[in-house]
Amino acid sequence: MSKSKVMVAPSILSANYLSLGEDLKAVEGAGADLHHIDVMDGHFVPNLTFGPPLIKAIKKISSIPLDVHIMVSNPDDVAMSYVEAGADILVFHAEATKHGQRLAETIRAKGTRPGVALNPGTPLECAFAMAPHVDVIMLMSVNPGFGGQSFIEDTVSRVETLGKWLLEHRLGDRVLIEVDGGINDVNGARLVAAGARILVAGTYIYGARDRDKAIAALKRVK
Repeated sequence: MSKSKVMVAPSILSANYLSLGEDLKAVEGAGADLHHIDVMDGHFVPNLTFGPPLIKAIKKISSIPLDVHIMVSNPDDVAMSYVEAGADILVFHAEATKHGQRLAETIRAKGTRPGVALNPGTPLECAFAMAPHVDVIMLMSVNPGFGGQSFIEDTVSRVETLGKWLLEHRLGDRVLIEVDGGINDVNGARLVAAGARILVAGTYIYGARDRDKAIAALKRVK
C-alpha cells in the first residue's frame, strides 16, 4: 500500500449483484486500487450481507487487493475465516473486539494486513491505542449498516486529529487513514487534505454514469 497517493476502494455494497463479476472488472479497469467488501452480520449492524464464500470467489477473479471490512459482533471468533477466504486487508471494529491487539497480531501473522474501524461516536483514543498494531485505521463517516447515507461532516476534523497524532508518534508513514461512508469528490478532497489516504466510495462510483470519471475525480483530490 502506498502512502504517496490517494487510493480508491469502490464498495461492492453498491454494485449490481446480478452482474457482480462484470462490475468488479469495470472498476478495476477504471483505476480502482482496492475492492471494498462490507461484511455485515445483522447483529453488530442491522443489515446482513456477505460471507467468506463470496470473498473467496472474488479473490479468484480480482486483479487488485481485497479490503474486507467486517461489521460483526464477534470479530475475534470469525476473523480468520475471512483471512483464509482471501482478504488482503482485514478491518475489524474497535467496538466489537475483545482483544484488538491480539487479533491484529494474529491477522498479520497469517500474511494479511490488519486494520481497525471506529464508528462516528467512538473516541479517537481507541485508534491511538490500536495504531502501533495495525496498518489501517478506518474512520466511519456514516453510522454503519447501510449504503447511500449522508456524510457526517465532523469526520474531517477527526481525520485531521488522527493524522497529526500519527505523525507525532512516528506512525504517519506506516499507518494509513481510511474513510468510509457518503464520500464524493468534494468531501473526498477535504478528507485527503486532512490526512486520509484510502477513500471508500460505493454509490458515488457504482451509481455513476461514468465510473472512470468518478474514480479519476477521487484520485485527483489534493
